Amino acid sequence: MTAALELRDLTVTLDLNGVRVPVIEGLSLRIEPGKTLALAGESGCGKSMTALAIMGLLPEGFRVSSGAVFLGGEEISQLPPEALRKYRGSRMSMIFQEPMTALNPLFTIGYQIAEVLSLHQGLGRKACRERAIQWLRMVGIPAAETRVDAYPHELSGGMRQRVMIVIALACSPDLLIADEPTTALDVTVQAQIFDLLADLQRQTGTCILLITHNLDAVVDIADELVVLYAGRCVEAGSMEKVLGEPLHPYARGLIACVPRLYLGDQAQEQRALLAEIPGMVPPLGKRSAACPFATRCLLADGLCFESAPTLRESAPGCAGHNVACWRHQPECLQNAV
Repeated sequence: MTAALELRDLTVTLDLNGVRVPVIEGLSLRIEPGKTLALAGESGCGKSMTALAIMGLLPEGFRVSSGAVFLGGEEISQLPPEALRKYRGSRMSMIFQEPMTALNPLFTIGYQIAEVLSLHQGLGRKACRERAIQWLRMVGIPAAETRVDAYPHELSGGMRQRVMIVIALACSPDLLIADEPTTALDVTVQAQIFDLLADLQRQTGTCILLITHNLDAVVDIADELVVLYAGRCVEAGSMEKVLGEPLHPYARGLIACVPRLYLGDQAQEQRALLAEIPGMVPPLGKRSAACPFATRCLLADGLCFESAPTLRESAPGCAGHNVACWRHQPECLQNAV
């Protein structure tokens, strides 16, 4: 089956004083039609930069230095800007982190939805308005006939995010990139947004690249998980496998950082302390050829500080679960985070 999205050894670099510094290094991933892949990691790990590279929206100074991006089997990473612009909105779309800044405050939400429909599907004014109202109903916005004429500041954060979802999915793209789509929303609205994405995916068949730092929030919607650290994939596999048996110390640390609710008699059940990963993601220009996580890892030994491990099967025959770690064996992980 042809993948809806495939990255092959994607490398993105930044020009720092004439030196090309790697931001994303040799990233490969694959999403089948109708499936969801979560890309997880701390701020500064390269998640959003990966999304911008796929969309062809890299900031000035950044560029795809090697590797390729395939959309539905067609390479798009080498297309000129004018050609790539035709793909955005029609075959691939993106939901940005903050809808209040992503939506234009000077235009009604109906106008902004209609703009996408008119540009990519050639619909007339009346047809665009009717389609916009239908989509607003689909995403659960009440009184869609009047809300279509509202401005972004007149809507709640949850409603604005739903409008962003409508704009992204209005032309039924093959790929939807959701970059932290529930940032600044309360937990109840977060759950509603994720449920909505899953429901719309079942209806449209769109594949989703879901960017997150909160693994607990996406456990029920994602099929696959790629853990990114300092621009490199350190662990990849099914959501169930990686969350159930994390092998990389960084992946284990991310999972341990998720807050848990403890119920019952506090006198008999000690409340666990929230774990943390010491240190910070190494900044651009300060990343060596060694394992990027070595300086923060409790298991790092001499080899870890000498060379970076490649992504490989976690064990012979485990093709669906890959890890980049010299010391991922179970006996070593007992002392990890």
